[in-house]
Amino acid sequence: MIIITGDTHGAIDYGKIKEIAKKYPSLTEKDYLIIAGDFGAVWNEKTLQEDLRPYTNLRWTTLFVDGNHENFDLLNAYPIEEWNGGKVHRIAPNIIHLMRGQVFKIEGKTFFTFGGATSIDKAWRKEGVSWWPQEVPSDADICEANSNLGKVGFKVDYIITHSCDEKALYYPPLSTNGFRMSVFPENRILSYFEDVVDYRHWYFGHYHLDADLNDKKTVIYNTYRVID
Repeated sequence: MIIITGDTHGAIDYGKIKEIAKKYPSLTEKDYLIIAGDFGAVWNEKTLQEDLRPYTNLRWTTLFVDGNHENFDLLNAYPIEEWNGGKVHRIAPNIIHLMRGQVFKIEGKTFFTFGGATSIDKAWRKEGVSWWPQEVPSDADICEANSNLGKVGFKVDYIITHSCDEKALYYPPLSTNGFRMSVFPENRILSYFEDVVDYRHWYFGHYHLDADLNDKKTVIYNTYRVID
């Protein structure tokens, strides 16, 4: 089974993980939960093992793309491995960071992953302590993505990102949730992938909303979806 959910922020938004564990008690390490960014448990080196414990104790394998609320210095200190066709950081035996611009084959389905986003609250954070410049995707990330997408003919089953393309910002509920959505560099970058990638469905987090924008795009936070 493959399940998709949104931001967890370490233990802050962990309630949905408990719900999944309760509903699917027979899941094993051969089943996967994908978190669409802001995993957040790789945050403080001093408390790392304690912060990861709720996830290492889970029966399944947790996969995540990075969001903006990640400690990128700590996250990028992990060795890079290859897993299911793409580059990863293995945080623990059952916790894997799916790096930007990769294409993975999981249970016969292809997933394009591209994490990162801009922290709109960074004015109240401290660089290198509670926000990191690496949160915004780089030119190297785009080149990596183009190279890997080229190998599969720019066609995948699913796209998993933290933020979304610019056009998605003008769909309800993103356009009607009471505050104006700004366009950031990652939205423009993801608009490029929207134009060039043939995909079945796109899931993203970041906006703390749960809704289908259309029949191919879903913003996800406290709910979860099971991939057919």
